[in-house]
Amino acid sequence: MKKFILSDVCNISSGGTPSRKNLDFFKGDIPWAKISDIESAENGIINETDEHISVEGLKNIRGKIFPKGTLLFAMYGSIGKVAITGKKLSANQAILGICPKEDNQISLNYLKFWFATNKQKLINQGRGVALKNLSATIVRNLEIQLPPYDDQKRIAKLLGKVEGLINQRKKNIRQLDDLLKSVFLDMFSPNSKDYESWPLKEIKDLAAPHKRSMRTGPFGSNLKHDEFTVDGEVAVLGIDNAVKNSFTWSERRFISKEKYQELKNYTIFPGDVIITIMGTIGRSAVIPDDIPLAINTKHLAAITLDKDLADPIFISYSIHSSPYILNQFKSKNRGAIMSGLNLGIIKETKIKQPPIELQKKFAEIHTKVEKIKADYLNNLKELESLYGALSQKAFKGELDLSKVPLPDEIEETTDDMSSVDQDNIAEHKMGNSILGFSQFSPESIKDNDLRKTQLSKWFTEWLEHYQQESDLNIKHFWQCIEFTTQDYVDENDEPLKINVSDYDHIKAEVFAAIKSGVIKQTTNMIETVVDGKTQLEPGNQILLKKQH
Repeated sequence: MKKFILSDVCNISSGGTPSRKNLDFFKGDIPWAKISDIESAENGIINETDEHISVEGLKNIRGKIFPKGTLLFAMYGSIGKVAITGKKLSANQAILGICPKEDNQISLNYLKFWFATNKQKLINQGRGVALKNLSATIVRNLEIQLPPYDDQKRIAKLLGKVEGLINQRKKNIRQLDDLLKSVFLDMFSPNSKDYESWPLKEIKDLAAPHKRSMRTGPFGSNLKHDEFTVDGEVAVLGIDNAVKNSFTWSERRFISKEKYQELKNYTIFPGDVIITIMGTIGRSAVIPDDIPLAINTKHLAAITLDKDLADPIFISYSIHSSPYILNQFKSKNRGAIMSGLNLGIIKETKIKQPPIELQKKFAEIHTKVEKIKADYLNNLKELESLYGALSQKAFKGELDLSKVPLPDEIEETTDDMSSVDQDNIAEHKMGNSILGFSQFSPESIKDNDLRKTQLSKWFTEWLEHYQQESDLNIKHFWQCIEFTTQDYVDENDEPLKINVSDYDHIKAEVFAAIKSGVIKQTTNMIETVVDGKTQLEPGNQILLKKQH
């Protein structure tokens, strides 16, 4: 590997921002990238930007524009974030555009992964207290080791494959979260069956009927940080144990048994719901059954529920995800960014109380999804460790690349999303013949309960695709599912099979849509001749039309 100064092998220049005083500068069609566009770039490729500038606006920044295939590098805030331009565009002064000076000397994909691996090193060079920034001079003077060009391509290919697996696993996790939210809204939103008949309660009405069933932790001098130990007999729970909306062990804090005797009124029990009321507020989690002896800090509220009235998982999920409850929290803060919750607000928060059997059914689904999610998170952790180990070896020249084939031109073109016609993708997905539904987690069609929710979600998407008075053909719906799941195989390498239960479920969805007026049921009209005159009469074929 040979050492180079980055500016010796790349042309590096920053963008610019037209004067905001001239609104006409921002009324053009020239894409103008900001760091937020780099952060949201799909597959690391920027094809669209939030803002656009005019030709005059471009002149105002001395015509600074970057060609397609430029590596964009964030100097401010999100130091080291990178993306590659999928088309010609401009950018603001917080972004550097980096292009190779010569062909076959430095691969931008290699450089992209090099920046990702050395991100912390770059951050440490950043200037500023509240917001660290890099200067263009620092970036230009970076020292980088370059293996032969073909090996750069091999390294980029290898790391790209692992990165792809990481991104796919993250997407699977997001899909599980979306699925669970969809299940919750399907079961407990105002459109749910019998919603109007459910009693409206305050959360305090669902707490166990004994003193201190709703409580916060000790305040002031009752519990100081210097009393915490890294191990001990009594755990101390804080924001970090609930901030992910599920109970997790993070920083371990303990107090002595003697100190606990002073604070035992703050004991946390299995099945309690804990809620963050300071810092990152409104997050909640359920205390697991295997919790050791523990208390909570002043940053948490704790609820011991009457489990004949309320299921802890249902209450916890409602607190952090129910639009009805979140709107109440927001209104208590007069619409501003919430600075804190208190026990009084939580006690008076209103919630619909579904039958306990329905709450427990959601809890069962939630537990299944969280188990799958935990497996995915473990796998994600393993993949990220693999990526870290491979990248460290790769950029030190210690990686055996003899078995890594060179990406051919076709593969590189396929990997480069900038070469894909995005309009054709949209037409392929949303064409009149086949509609590609939103992506799904494979587990959502393996489990019976989750499968029904996924089918309902797809049915809703399918209906939304049609305009009012459009003719509907259920056969087309099943064709759309076949298209969406064409790459899915189960553990026996079998494709998705539609069963009788699936047909019955969608049949019920159709009848529900007819009842609610979303679909109109009619009959076909046929021409008949009566007394020598042609007229239309109802036929025997039942037709469905999208109503609204």
